[in-house]
Amino acid sequence: MIRRRNILAGFAAAPFLAGTARAQGAEFTLLLDWFVNPNHGPIIVAQELGHFRNAGLNVRILPPSDPNDPPRLIAAGRGDVAVSYPHTQIFQASQDIPALRIGALIDSPLSTVTVLADGPIKTLADLRGRKIGYSISGVELALLRTMLASAGVPAGAYETVNVNFALSPALLTKRVDGVIGAFRNFELFQLEIEGSKGRAFLLEEHGIPMHDALIFAAQRERARNRDPKLRAFLDAVARGAADAAANPDAAWNLFIKGRANLDNELNRRAWKATVPLYARNPAALDPARELAFAEFMAKNGLIATVPPLDKIAVAL
Repeated sequence: MIRRRNILAGFAAAPFLAGTARAQGAEFTLLLDWFVNPNHGPIIVAQELGHFRNAGLNVRILPPSDPNDPPRLIAAGRGDVAVSYPHTQIFQASQDIPALRIGALIDSPLSTVTVLADGPIKTLADLRGRKIGYSISGVELALLRTMLASAGVPAGAYETVNVNFALSPALLTKRVDGVIGAFRNFELFQLEIEGSKGRAFLLEEHGIPMHDALIFAAQRERARNRDPKLRAFLDAVARGAADAAANPDAAWNLFIKGRANLDNELNRRAWKATVPLYARNPAALDPARELAFAEFMAKNGLIATVPPLDKIAVAL
């Protein structure tokens, strides 16, 4: 009890919890993109501090059995909001699948091209003639192609290898010389814990348009009709992000509360690196940025044409 009180004392919103919490709220289902991890910090903090409850929402947080399912389930009305990816949303828009981006959880890129720091790769140009691992064909290979082209390395001048999601092991065992898709807030620390250091080349510094890493998507008609529950959800997430930024240590304690499996060295390091990356205004929408990334996808053959903005995203 004392410990709980000390944790809550770190948050400005905490004194209001007891008096304003609602006994019941509207049922609301959030479908995650993956199992709970530090990228989901604002959601977990909002849940633990009662921000959803105070907004009139009884939020169920569900990890997916298949990471490909949440965007499709949301489009079908099975769930209220999904955590998804910008390229997935834009691809769905190009297929006229009825879902829209309504906000962002992390509004800057996380992915990198990563190599071992003590290896022979000092610049992207050094990847000419090398093997590069990836997890997801399509968008990752398009990102890689654009980045290497910016360094004068054309497609065909390197070999790509599908390493599934074993990015760090593929590097450590020298199965590949570099990987695309390593998160700057995760794989670099994973390498350190295993006794190696990584060198990361950031997407946004090598020809890739700035874009979100993780977005919130909702069913199209509900989003276009400005369902007030959707905006209430985003506002509660914003409060969770603000609380985490104001007191990362207290927020960490809330993150692992009742989740002992998350309390490990990798997550602790990832947490500190991720807190500054949370979108402080999840409901914000930059139309030019959305369309620029859609144009990147069209230019690289990932979609046939750029969908209109109103099929990609909406500002609530």
